[in-house]
Amino acid sequence: MADLVLFGDVVTMDDAKPRASAVAVENGRIVAVGSDAEVAPHIGPGTIVHDLGAACIMPGFIEAHGHPLNEAVVLGEPVVDIRPVTIPDAAGVLAAIEQAVASGGPEGALLNGWDPLLQKGLSDPTLQWMNEMSPDAPLVILHNSGHAAYFNSAAAVAAGITRDIPDPEGARFGRDESGDLDGVAYEMAAVLAIASPQLLSNADRFPQLLAAECARMNAAGVTTVSEMAFDPAMRPALEAAAEAGVLTTRLRLYETSGPRRPSDVAPGAGNDMVRQVGIKIWSDGSPWIGNIALSFPYLDTPATRALGMACSHGHANYTKDQIVEISTPYYEQGWQIACHSHGDEAITMVLDAWEEMLGDNPRPDHRLRLEHVGAMRPDQFRRAARLGVTCSLFVDHLYYWGDVLVDDLFGSDHGAHWAAAGSAVAAGHRISFHNDGPVTPTNPIRNIADAVTRRSRSGHVLAPEERIPVGAALRAQTIDAAWQLFSDESIGSLTPGAHADIVVLSANPLTVDPDALADLEVRATVFAGKTVHGSLG
Repeated sequence: MADLVLFGDVVTMDDAKPRASAVAVENGRIVAVGSDAEVAPHIGPGTIVHDLGAACIMPGFIEAHGHPLNEAVVLGEPVVDIRPVTIPDAAGVLAAIEQAVASGGPEGALLNGWDPLLQKGLSDPTLQWMNEMSPDAPLVILHNSGHAAYFNSAAAVAAGITRDIPDPEGARFGRDESGDLDGVAYEMAAVLAIASPQLLSNADRFPQLLAAECARMNAAGVTTVSEMAFDPAMRPALEAAAEAGVLTTRLRLYETSGPRRPSDVAPGAGNDMVRQVGIKIWSDGSPWIGNIALSFPYLDTPATRALGMACSHGHANYTKDQIVEISTPYYEQGWQIACHSHGDEAITMVLDAWEEMLGDNPRPDHRLRLEHVGAMRPDQFRRAARLGVTCSLFVDHLYYWGDVLVDDLFGSDHGAHWAAAGSAVAAGHRISFHNDGPVTPTNPIRNIADAVTRRSRSGHVLAPEERIPVGAALRAQTIDAAWQLFSDESIGSLTPGAHADIVVLSANPLTVDPDALADLEVRATVFAGKTVHGSLG
């Protein structure tokens, strides 16, 4: 007999039976989906039964490109949250920095979320300003994109970083004309090098921090999330957290590429709770700091001039040959590879590299991934589809930065077509959406609304021809996201044998007005048959 039976408006995301009115769960797995009459035989004396009325029952949402292990740390003490979603104005940001320095003592201050494009009135911090803010104690401010960090001289000393330090692979430390550090670290390896002393200060609290992160995910209806910048050094802490029973989301790990290639573990290492499925590389950086490789220039506007990006085409982190050199050892080991690529020139470079690699060593169903793909063009989506390369879109950029993309950075021709989900679907892709936490808060419901309406926060519609139907948007947060993670056999749909990972919404996304999609509520989240958020009663 079933442990749990739910009656309601069921959207299964299973093409064989897309709609139903009841779901039965036993031992953490779906055992029956269908009509009330079809599921009724699974109800016994010990079965818990909930009639959810008009509420919508769906498979738990999947964040195909997240950073939960890193987000757990940067959203916990001692890191101060100054993201635009927390502090929208420059005055508030500056006040928070002053307060953090004053209360940080000799250990210093670490803040996350600096974003001059959204927090109008800020400009990039200089080394002189950072040293004036905190003359003696370390001060590190992480850019909201995660692709840059600003630091003072005391922070460099604490991290053991001197002018003679070589730049890490695919990253760099900014330097002035004389070769001295200028107080900026670019890209992941350099950012982590400067921030690690303070980030590691709460390492002993990692299980509690990860539990809080899982709770945030569950509140958004998420039951599976990828970690797209997994450091193998975190494996012992992650295993300890899993053993402590704090995980209420499934984790899919993508190890960061490094000079020591390939990985020390085999593809698929782990289990259905925590599994390593891929490798992550970066071809370029962030549109918000100007280091993405574009075929067109940034506009000449006050915003781009303040950030030093006016008329620039940006740049890539690597050459095509270097992408081949990095990708091939992992690919030959059997790994799926996910490559961060925003600019259209960077995307061309990666597709050129991977086409060469695939030609030398064909592999069926490799599911190589392009991540974010902000400036990806229709012809590039078609080419990627022909190569079997799939795409994950940061569609929430449209909501938060939609006006910035058009008015400040790229104009209507390029900025309005950012995150072109319509072109991706038209090319035949099985896409996913993501929030890239902590850049924007995990919110699959708004991602779905973003893709369907393409409305910015101000209400402007960006490239309406790139809108997609609600059903396609739901797939991007459920079954197609699971497919990208090589996990569609057990998550992403409500079908017998799948994990009983379920989200209950206030109404059916397929039947509400598209303009009301973002207002849908997560009433409850069920993970492996247990309620981990909200209530089914």
